[in-house]
Amino acid sequence: MPFALLLGVLTSVFSAQATTFPLPAEGVDLVGSKIAVKSLAQETLLDIARQFDLGQEEILLANPDVDRWMPGEGTDVTLPGMFILPRADRKGIVLNLPEMRLYYYHKSEQDKKPMVASYPVSVGRMDWTTPLGKGWIVKKDKDPVWRPPESLKLEAIADGEDPLPDVVLPGPDNPLGSYALRLSIPGYLIHSTNKPFGVGMRVTHGCVRMYPEDIEELFSIIPVQTMVQIVNQPIKLGWQNNTLFMEVHPLMDEDQKKNTNLICMAYEMILTEIENMDAILDVKTIKKALQEQNGMPVPITVFVSSGYEF
Repeated sequence: MPFALLLGVLTSVFSAQATTFPLPAEGVDLVGSKIAVKSLAQETLLDIARQFDLGQEEILLANPDVDRWMPGEGTDVTLPGMFILPRADRKGIVLNLPEMRLYYYHKSEQDKKPMVASYPVSVGRMDWTTPLGKGWIVKKDKDPVWRPPESLKLEAIADGEDPLPDVVLPGPDNPLGSYALRLSIPGYLIHSTNKPFGVGMRVTHGCVRMYPEDIEELFSIIPVQTMVQIVNQPIKLGWQNNTLFMEVHPLMDEDQKKNTNLICMAYEMILTEIENMDAILDVKTIKKALQEQNGMPVPITVFVSSGYEF
């Protein structure tokens, strides 16, 4: 099969299944799978990221040795499509800020089976942080009107940009795009964007941006009053087949300034997780994951069994 055709087949299959998964059984915390593709001529990593519903930082961390702008034809590109579900109530929306990824727990329209959809997002930069905590969706807006707050108007002037208007009507210049979910947290939205290549980065003024195609899908299935949980989990642990997995993301900038110790955090979490189990830790893999911080789950127990004697 010609490679371009093969990539097209992979894109249609992977993209259709990459963001929505059956909710795993109790005690299982991983969804999805990691695969690799070969880049085409003239493709950037950002092109590939959007094809496979990944964020910009996500694909860069998974491919540290690949040039983001000119990967070159035939270069192997890792698609980090396996995720450990965040530690939070498995209901409504869960947004993990360091991961820059949103999870939506719902039931399928066809057979009402529990599902979880996962989407890359952009979140607030350090001086305009996205707030932690719980809220809910209070309103769904199609073709929203944007009214820039006074703080953004002043920032634009301070940066030497043209003054922002009082109202921006729907259209290509509207940064909210075509869909917006308004949160109970005043002033914060989950919305589309007219700058999709920024998805998967800390570039917003606190709101949550999604690819236009992703929020169109989410908008169509999510009801008003859906709970939203916003968490800060740079390290996630999860179980699958009696094996403990770990997923490490870079700390938020503000946590780095607080000198948060990622290694101590990791081992405290791991020891708590295996406290009542017999487990052999793969220390080399743990150390490598903490060094790379590439956001991809890795198994960190060599053997886990109840009643096993060392």
